[in-house]
Amino acid sequence: MEVTAGRKAVIEMSVEELVAKAIVPVKKEFLCPAPTRLNTPPTTTTTNTSAPPVSKEKKSKRQIKRERNQEKQSTRNLCPMVAKTGRVDSCSYKDKCRLSHDIQAFKAQKPADLEGKCPFDSPCPYGLACRFLGTHTTDTAATATPNEHNNSEVNALKKDVQKLLWKNKMEFPKADAILKPLGLMGPAKSKKTPEADNKEEGHTVSNQNDCCSEVYEKVEDDPRPLKRGKSNDETSDLITETNGAGHIEESDKSLKVHPRERKLIDFRDKLYLAPLTTVGNLPFRRVCKGLGADITCGEMAMCTNLIQGQAAEWALLRRHASEDLFGVQICGAYPDTVARAAELIERECSVDFIDINMGCPIDLVVNKGAGSALLSKPMRMKNLIHAVSSTVDIPITIKARTSYYEGRSRIDSVIADVWEWGASAVTIHGRSRQQRYTKQPDWEYVYECTRKAPDTLQVIGNGDIFSLSDWKKHKSDCPQLSSCMIARGALVKPWIFTEIKEQRDWDISSGERLNILKDYVRFGLHHWGSDTKGVETIRHFLLEWLSYTYRYVPVGLLEVVPQRLNSRPPAYFGRDDLETLMASESAADWIKISEMLLGKVPDGFTFSPKHKSNAFDKAENG
Repeated sequence: MEVTAGRKAVIEMSVEELVAKAIVPVKKEFLCPAPTRLNTPPTTTTTNTSAPPVSKEKKSKRQIKRERNQEKQSTRNLCPMVAKTGRVDSCSYKDKCRLSHDIQAFKAQKPADLEGKCPFDSPCPYGLACRFLGTHTTDTAATATPNEHNNSEVNALKKDVQKLLWKNKMEFPKADAILKPLGLMGPAKSKKTPEADNKEEGHTVSNQNDCCSEVYEKVEDDPRPLKRGKSNDETSDLITETNGAGHIEESDKSLKVHPRERKLIDFRDKLYLAPLTTVGNLPFRRVCKGLGADITCGEMAMCTNLIQGQAAEWALLRRHASEDLFGVQICGAYPDTVARAAELIERECSVDFIDINMGCPIDLVVNKGAGSALLSKPMRMKNLIHAVSSTVDIPITIKARTSYYEGRSRIDSVIADVWEWGASAVTIHGRSRQQRYTKQPDWEYVYECTRKAPDTLQVIGNGDIFSLSDWKKHKSDCPQLSSCMIARGALVKPWIFTEIKEQRDWDISSGERLNILKDYVRFGLHHWGSDTKGVETIRHFLLEWLSYTYRYVPVGLLEVVPQRLNSRPPAYFGRDDLETLMASESAADWIKISEMLLGKVPDGFTFSPKHKSNAFDKAENG
């Protein structure tokens, strides 16, 4: 009854009242009279509702490993080599192969083929496992791997590089040469001897990579400070460093690496797609490029995971050929880890710039001293930026928030120094870490920082850009802004780039929106593969994206144009059934949309959105 009363109140409200209450003002004739959809929780759904909920017991690592091996041996997982060639004897491992070689059993349980044509040129690298097997026109055995077929993507992790990272034998000469005179090396990185290998068998690389954290903790507890304040003019020509015994030594400033002429990227007036965790994957970036984005950036990658050679983290660095101006975003807490990760990226990848994350508000990141936690430690921020920019030749940018806590450790106090530290550009999100994504971004403060910045430093604004008028307003209010970064606005409506370039509010139809989703699926098949695993990976990320797109209200249904990003859309009917379905906040309806593009979901399929972007910070964060 409360929901019904609330809906009646929305229908009876004036446009001004709706706007004041942050409710999207939808025309009265499109509002839903019966809000039945709001009675079901939007965050989770399952295709098997008859089974009672079962509490999950915590499994041991050994049990998890055993179950994984059993799953590999299942007939659902046909050996890739057997699948490519269609011959059981093609696998070099023969009977020792941990995957199934039973072709007939695999075909018996394989889901039905999807509609459409195989996205790969003949022969398909997935062979019998392809969900478009019926459209294959040749029986020629495939000899290339999926990565070789997908030659439009670069920055894949090489096996020899990964093995060196696994064994902690990768050298970082450029980073170490910069870190050593700055006193940021941490404990000496000793070469392993056979005796040490036997003694420390099973020692993981994370111990080596995180060793610097122990040094910083000791420094903070030590009453003798290793860092000198800016006010000490008489000692400004000296920098401090520690020797192997932990004693403080002073070295002449001449040992410090002199600023080099930096290669710059012109961000001015370019449409910049923000690095977006989970949804900002390569297929999504390809969609945005097709809709007008100029600059793209990969998802945030953790430096420690990159140095450990984790394949999942390196996958975040992949770049498509269409991304002509592309950067990667990395996140770390200490200068040595971030500098070494940057050197590794420059050596192994093709990127135009490296962005350092100093604004992530997630507890898991902040508790490790990374992300927005760096805003409360300006000296560490300085050392980190300087170490990275001195290590690599490609441009370095940073992305930060206004502050960690409201009114404290604000970015404007260091904005004038960021260029001297080595950054070519800085993106400022007009919210604090404490604020997360609630309230309105403080664009006046972003303008203030922009005016304080030196002319050589490019400042990019960020925060709730959702329309052409938002873009034009910020550019006209502060002409010194180089550009504006578009983040959540692109998740809800990626055609915002088209609107800005064509200077119009696009009243996009449901059919045009469906075509954008079809493009995403097509790009996903190229990226993740056309076998069942690839299809279900696409479905997962598509559903994550749909958990944002339902918030969009078509222009033709609005009383006031444009829609505001943080306004809540009421339940409404679209102009056709598909538009109504796309407006649903129910995960069950998102699954229906995915089935229109990727076929029926597997039995027992469940989905719960990963992101809760409107969650306000907890009390313990101040």
